[in-house]
Amino acid sequence: MRFMMAGATLRRHPARTTLAMLGIAVAAALLLDMVMLATGMSESFRSLLLTRGYQLRVSPKGTLPFDSEATIDGAGAIVRALRANPDVKAVSPTLGATLTIDDSRIPSAFALGLERDVQGDYTLEAGTDVTPTDSVADGGTLAPLPRIVVSQTFLTRAGHAIGDTLTISSGLDAQLRTAARSSRVVIGGIGRFIYVPGETPVLALDLALLRQLLGPSFRDRMSLAMAESRRGDSASVEAVRAWIATTQPRVTAISTETAIRQVEERLSYFRQLAFVLGAISLGIGFLLVATLVTLSVNERRGEIAVLRAIGTQRIGVLHQVFLEGLLLTSAGIVGGLALGLVTAEWLNGILRDFPGLPSAFDFFVWSPDAGWRALVLLLTSGTLAGLLPAWRAASIPIARALREEAIG
Repeated sequence: MRFMMAGATLRRHPARTTLAMLGIAVAAALLLDMVMLATGMSESFRSLLLTRGYQLRVSPKGTLPFDSEATIDGAGAIVRALRANPDVKAVSPTLGATLTIDDSRIPSAFALGLERDVQGDYTLEAGTDVTPTDSVADGGTLAPLPRIVVSQTFLTRAGHAIGDTLTISSGLDAQLRTAARSSRVVIGGIGRFIYVPGETPVLALDLALLRQLLGPSFRDRMSLAMAESRRGDSASVEAVRAWIATTQPRVTAISTETAIRQVEERLSYFRQLAFVLGAISLGIGFLLVATLVTLSVNERRGEIAVLRAIGTQRIGVLHQVFLEGLLLTSAGIVGGLALGLVTAEWLNGILRDFPGLPSAFDFFVWSPDAGWRALVLLLTSGTLAGLLPAWRAASIPIARALREEAIG
């Protein structure tokens, strides 16, 4: 009964109630988006690192993977030692370089040399995978031609399609426009590269072939290696990381948890911004509900006094006015949930195009626990905003209110 009366009271002024609900919806959407931003980056980065199951990154001493152009010498011995460890399930060595692309609209592209069976850098979306290669025949040609996997950006900008043949080169002489080493390859498939920015044209080829193209100095080098713990729990991952640090002093082993902490330090600005805007949205919701319920109580002083005069208990008046704030906030939050999810997707699309970010990275990630906690917090804030006007309504002096109503 009281819910029906509270709803009827809100319907007395439909325009005012609608505007207040829209304001609460905007506040709820802002709060939800800020919570998604604050928690989403960490969850997205964690998911990004664990997409292929590798919990450890082995990089040159003192650097993050691909944070510089440094490479690891003696890669073969390091990879063999890692694979010999019974606690390590798989190891994926990777070498990165820039290659010249002939027969193409783009002069160069970022290349990843990897081992197909253990690679963790892309997922194949169409076509066939990379061809493992052991040696290059005289003249820099292969029989049969090796297959490579390229990104959709590469195909679009280079003007090629699956099945086309390219010449990839390294050691380009800027004056003579000749390459020291080159190879003919076939575009075998399209891949979704996990850690490379979406705007970067990238190709993947066999690690041995890339080393041959780069020359003798790269014969035993890699840019990084990814390792997967056999058991997968945090303790075993940390044990493998400590073992690498002890036995391989020329490299740095970074676990997923460590990488997440380092990235959070670099993105702390976004978390601070999310906290400030989230606090503002809570304040907006509180003030909107408090203002509207206070106006409603002031307009109904005489009506409330009559209810008290005919025997309605103070607690009854308190409950009814309190329910008005609850209904108003609840209706606004329902709209805010839908609005927040739509705006988060829109904003995520804008931020995802920021240069230098992996194409699979998301700024806004829906987390049920965090999202519902934020909405419950706003609901609590809006409901509590009705306490003061509800208490004032229950405390209205009956005689004075009736006299003022009669004079008015």
